[in-house]
Amino acid sequence: MTEPPPPPKRPAPVEAQPPVRPEPEPMVPAEPAEGPTTTKRTNSGAGRALIAVYGVFALAATSRAAVQIATRFSEAPLAYLLSAFAALVYIVATFTLGRGTPRARRIALVAVIIELIGVLTVGTLSVVDPVAFPRATVWSIYGIGYGFVPVVLPILGLIWLYRTRPQHCGCRRSPCCWPTNRAPAA
Repeated sequence: MTEPPPPPKRPAPVEAQPPVRPEPEPMVPAEPAEGPTTTKRTNSGAGRALIAVYGVFALAATSRAAVQIATRFSEAPLAYLLSAFAALVYIVATFTLGRGTPRARRIALVAVIIELIGVLTVGTLSVVDPVAFPRATVWSIYGIGYGFVPVVLPILGLIWLYRTRPQHCGCRRSPCCWPTNRAPAA
């Protein structure tokens, strides 16, 4: 005869154990959902020298325009108003480059582009039709009165803004992070 199977053994009572907690993840600073992960500020390094030159030109153009408008405005109103406009552009560029925030960068970019267009336009017109500009402006003949710095300065400003542009994180929210070749939807 066969022996009956032994009765099943009951497991030994288990003592209550504390719940297992997962290991905490290391603290890592969260990347912004949108925007740069690495940005070189416009007001650091060589940007400080650029801002200083813009500041000198803001002061020089403002002083020149103020004296011209106050004492000889009737001689060449267009030239003197252009000097005042140049002064305003230099002031805006100086403060926005010095500020360095994303909004200030956009304003600085617009100011520097306007400056470049102004220098090239006024410079070309003052060469082609010197009668239209009986008195020199800051931008006359591409800034000849200032050693051609007015034509070089916006180019340097654009290069600096490009070199310090934000490097994005792959967030897909900004155009620089959008994929260029997605697989077609099935």
